[in-house]
Amino acid sequence: MSWVDLTSSRKVKEGKTKMITSGLRVYMATRINGEVIVTEGLCRHMRWPLGIGGKIKDGCIRCPLHQTTHSLPDGELKEWSPFPLFPLYGKLVGKMSKQKDLKIYPSREKNTRIEILVE
Repeated sequence: MSWVDLTSSRKVKEGKTKMITSGLRVYMATRINGEVIVTEGLCRHMRWPLGIGGKIKDGCIRCPLHQTTHSLPDGELKEWSPFPLFPLYGKLVGKMSKQKDLKIYPSREKNTRIEILVE
């Protein structure tokens, strides 16, 4: 396992999503109560980039596509594809993939940079 440099600490704002690419991977970074949290960057439901339109509220990240919601900082699944505008559609597309928690990466700030621990 090794630490990988992702981005400048200044680019990750409290309660805002930041999409980051590194190699072939996509990550989403945010701050909750000042703590940096880095997750896999694509929603577990339909693989939509969480850094594009994802909303953080009450310590959770909500995908803008079908509103799948995960807790931060542990990634626990809270709500799977509810799609409140048309709940039957949400149930249908919710069956298209297995319900999973969001991967959270160990992260740290070092010399004004954000790093994550990867295998």
